[in-house]
Amino acid sequence: MSDRSKYPNFTIDWSKYPNFTEAEFRCHCGCGRADMDPDFMALLQSLRSELAVPLGINSGFRCPDHNAAVSSTGRTGPHTTGKAADIHADSRVAFLLVKTALRRGVARFGLGKTFVHLDTSDAHPKNRAWTY
Repeated sequence: MSDRSKYPNFTIDWSKYPNFTEAEFRCHCGCGRADMDPDFMALLQSLRSELAVPLGINSGFRCPDHNAAVSSTGRTGPHTTGKAADIHADSRVAFLLVKTALRRGVARFGLGKTFVHLDTSDAHPKNRAWTY
């Protein structure tokens, strides 16, 4: 469990997202943070509910240090804002996920062989898709 006293802006109520757990979204560096944006989490939950398929999280929140170590976006990428997730998806689920997210206004996608990156970052250009 994360040390909430160390991160006073941590206010997410995980019980609002019954198909996800805080542990899935914790930074992989071991800092324990899972500071996801509640609006982004509501979007993920609504996508999960509509698609009625499991959406496993490969990567959720990343602290700035960890993001700088693993991403070309450095210390300020969308994962550092809690407005991004890499979701495990085969080709069928990836297609359905992107199609449904587009209808919901998501305008940033990254497509990997086994995952889809979704984000709602305000700090990065909209209407973008890329591959890994």
